[in-house]
Amino acid sequence: MTVSFAKKTSPYFHWEYSNTAIDSRIRVVPERGGLITEWRSEGKELLYFDLERFMNTKQSVRGGIPILFPICGDLSDGYYINGNKYFLNQHGFARDLPWSISLLKDNLGIRLELCDTDNSRLSFPFFFTLHMDVKLKEKSLEIMIKIYNQSKDVMPFSFGLHPYFNISNLQKIKLDGLPEKCIDQTNMKVTNASDQIRILDKGVDFLFYPSCSVKLFDCLSRNVIELIHQQPMDTTVIWTDPPRQMICLEPWTSPRNSLVTGDRKLEIKPKEYIELFTTYKHNSF
Repeated sequence: MTVSFAKKTSPYFHWEYSNTAIDSRIRVVPERGGLITEWRSEGKELLYFDLERFMNTKQSVRGGIPILFPICGDLSDGYYINGNKYFLNQHGFARDLPWSISLLKDNLGIRLELCDTDNSRLSFPFFFTLHMDVKLKEKSLEIMIKIYNQSKDVMPFSFGLHPYFNISNLQKIKLDGLPEKCIDQTNMKVTNASDQIRILDKGVDFLFYPSCSVKLFDCLSRNVIELIHQQPMDTTVIWTDPPRQMICLEPWTSPRNSLVTGDRKLEIKPKEYIELFTTYKHNSF
């Protein structure tokens, strides 16, 4: 059998799903926010992962694929539901809660599951279940998210992923598929995408609206990472944090503060659900 799914203890406690037929594997730590820590494709480790920082549970994670829910970005002034004001930490609480993990019935990947808790309802007053199915295909990682609203009220939310990708040098990468204009999230002003790309090695945080595909070319390693969007998870954020040799290529449904502004805000009616999809492909050039 080419597929294996097992709990392992080294170099840290994790679950490992691998498929030897396509020379691919992922490592997942469900107890730490359903975090995918590693993705290996054709013998190449594609994700950046700061293990030392990860082992210090008092620090936020830098690496892997953190999950952003029920908001992306910050919501510093809070938001209102039925006349009551609530506050959420940056990127929401999903990345801080324990998830459950299981093998998909078709053996092609794993399912991560998160349900509301007493504490989550203090900041997000809804009953919900969130499934994230992660499938390893040849040279690709396919992710499908299904969010169920089990409440009596309409549930507003945003969802995103925050993958960190290994790169050789921030000055030696190329990005294709970006529009001319973007939003600099450090000041929320519209600016030129080309200006942001020129300062990747200085640190950037910018967002741009719907695109079908964004490609990241590492000119030294010759790796290509392609983010393939599907509406409504088709907003992209680019983030760098020098001197770390990584870049985040993030699919979001909505920009920061969308629960207040309504900009691309998603809603699920009571007892209904929504599905979201995104794919990462790996190649060489």
